[in-house]
Amino acid sequence: MENGITFVGIDAHKELMSVAMLLPGESKAITWDVANEGAAIRRLVRKLEREAPGEVRICYEAGPVGYALQRQVTEAGEASCMVVAPSLIPRKPGERIKTDRRDARKLAELFRAGLLTEVHPPTLEDEAIRDLCRGREDAREDLTRCRHRLGKMLLRKGLVFGHGKKAWTRGHRAWLRGLRFELSADQAVFDDYLLAVEQLEERVKGLEEKIEAFSIGGPYAEPVGWLRCFRGIDTVTAMTIVSELHGFGRFASPRGLMAFLGLVPSENTTGYEPRRGGITKAGNSHVRRVLIEAAWHYRHRPGVGALRKRRQGQPAAIIALADKAQHRLYRRYRRMTEAGKPGTKAVTAIARELTGFIWAALSPRTRVTA
Repeated sequence: MENGITFVGIDAHKELMSVAMLLPGESKAITWDVANEGAAIRRLVRKLEREAPGEVRICYEAGPVGYALQRQVTEAGEASCMVVAPSLIPRKPGERIKTDRRDARKLAELFRAGLLTEVHPPTLEDEAIRDLCRGREDAREDLTRCRHRLGKMLLRKGLVFGHGKKAWTRGHRAWLRGLRFELSADQAVFDDYLLAVEQLEERVKGLEEKIEAFSIGGPYAEPVGWLRCFRGIDTVTAMTIVSELHGFGRFASPRGLMAFLGLVPSENTTGYEPRRGGITKAGNSHVRRVLIEAAWHYRHRPGVGALRKRRQGQPAAIIALADKAQHRLYRRYRRMTEAGKPGTKAVTAIARELTGFIWAALSPRTRVTA
């Protein structure tokens, strides 16, 4: 127990927050509810600082309220505020009762015991760029759904664009524009689906242009330029990695970054024989997805090709690291597939090793310059 420190747990929701204050030397927390409004939060901070005998430390779970509550608390007074990783909060298997006040008391008690894991908060600028990249990702998912709806509608009508031919090429689009239906209802549905696809394509294109504009300036130009030296990583992927993993200094080793991205094997060992399963899939799913997409490129033989233009003006050490990644990951993929491993499992292993190369390129501990 830390003497002289008041620990406060907040269970935050959209409209109401439950607060639990654990005073120094006390074993029972004081609980009450507060509205989730700017003025109410400022009054709460003043009340805590007035009633607490010394330092005040506040915590709440990361969730829908984001980091706005933390910023409001720190701006309102001298109290510190920590955002906690929800998935790493200790839980008793036998607990069957859950209320907001109980959750707030539990947070305060675990905070005092030092059993909570802090989430590294982004700056306002980092959060804005992260939301821009996620907005593009959402628009891309919507585009895929709209394309599927149009394709399934045509399949129900017995209309298929050639066997073995790829969809959404120039030929496919010309074929779509030439389709006409006898029934006006069918034509209306087709036109609506096609319009939705074209609108979403413009949305995705516009968001990618904005991401491109931000990538060439400010603090993003240098790390994005370095990442684009790697095979399978272009501007959108690089910006996703940089914006989601803001502050590479917090990762002390490549293994720490791999674990944060959920790319390490799970384990359930109870005896002498280790039992390992699939990857944990914990942590940031956005970066894990783009890294696995990038890892598929390493099944091809090493080469420069389109990378030559992206590498112009970049440090020689970064280019050498990217070339080393190409040769190592290609050999690893070949060895695993020739040994009978499924391609998806091999690519996941490649993504894990690619994470190590990215850490080596961007970590302040190993950062190289021209």
